[in-house]
Amino acid sequence: MIASEPAFPPFSLTRLLETVFKPRGGERVAILIDLDDPARVEGFAFLEDEQLSIQRYAHDVFYQGLRGEAGADLGIAEVELFAYQTTGGSNLDLPEHLYDTAGRRLTFRDDLYPRFDLVLCISTDSATAPLTAAAKEFGFRGSTMHGLNEIILHTGLAVDYEQVSEQAEKLRLGMTRAEAVELDFEVDGRRHTLTLELGGQEAQKSHGLCRGPEPDVANLPAGEVYFVPESAHGEFPMKYEDGTLGLMTVEGGRIVEVELIRGDAATVGAHRAKLAADPVTGEIGELGFGTQELPFSGRDIQDEKVLGTVHVATGRSDHLGGKLTPDLFKEKANASHDDILFAPHKTPEIKVPQVRMRRDGETRVLIESYRPAAYLRELLAE
Repeated sequence: MIASEPAFPPFSLTRLLETVFKPRGGERVAILIDLDDPARVEGFAFLEDEQLSIQRYAHDVFYQGLRGEAGADLGIAEVELFAYQTTGGSNLDLPEHLYDTAGRRLTFRDDLYPRFDLVLCISTDSATAPLTAAAKEFGFRGSTMHGLNEIILHTGLAVDYEQVSEQAEKLRLGMTRAEAVELDFEVDGRRHTLTLELGGQEAQKSHGLCRGPEPDVANLPAGEVYFVPESAHGEFPMKYEDGTLGLMTVEGGRIVEVELIRGDAATVGAHRAKLAADPVTGEIGELGFGTQELPFSGRDIQDEKVLGTVHVATGRSDHLGGKLTPDLFKEKANASHDDILFAPHKTPEIKVPQVRMRRDGETRVLIESYRPAAYLRELLAE
């Protein structure tokens, strides 16, 4: 993360959707939320629960905004709100059914995907992977904004996505066709290195622009350069949700062993058992770099877009151009895409002394101690 953060303009729903989608007028918009009991969307009953802050933003900012001035400015023809059963995991397939505010039980395939031009999903867990697959089949565009909070609304969603796209492209061009990237870690005085083999592939970017005519789904906030590794080997530490630290051993592109560094041995044991029962859950499916100057929000959806952070992900990768699809998992509930973010606020126990890229016979340093190295700063200055 760089030392100073920029000032942000006031959030504008009109500006955000105009920049991201360039609506042509007459679009029909579906807003999706997730609820433990999706039938509570009937009559907006879910608004009675103050703990459902993400879903309230979906209603107050996006649904009400598009039914009002922002919708008129953008020429939106129709706006409806729907709820589906919470999936319980990142990028797991969505359920078959959902509910509308009149209490009707509908299906995604018959009642939602064919009817709407833009689909905005504001949920607890990411739905980028299943919605991307559906967009390609049904031809709609959309965005996923899981974990939305006040910081994200007024920073990551308030930025100019034309500039975000330009900055991401500068970094993408500086990293594309890399042969490999090496990530150094230090935890409890021990040093570890994970090497991700990229095979000279074209780097991809998440830049927030989803203007068609091709169907697509933008993950917002955006601002990322990423790869789908061809293979990986070495070791890296991981911090579990309960604070336990484990050491992952990677061979042939997958996590093959987990060692307890400190914390709850049962947490590591459960992960080890999951890997043994369903080995593809340990496949390294992404390497990503943040490209934006943003404050940390406490939600990975924004924090992994911060310049100086790096993340790897395990599991499903088809929405990124990878080959690991849900049908290759032994258990449907395991077919998630799980980001493992390394950032100073989230993983202070884990140091990242250096991240290096091998390309064209040269090695360049990309990140040093969670700060962009000279090479990245020079790319952004061009």
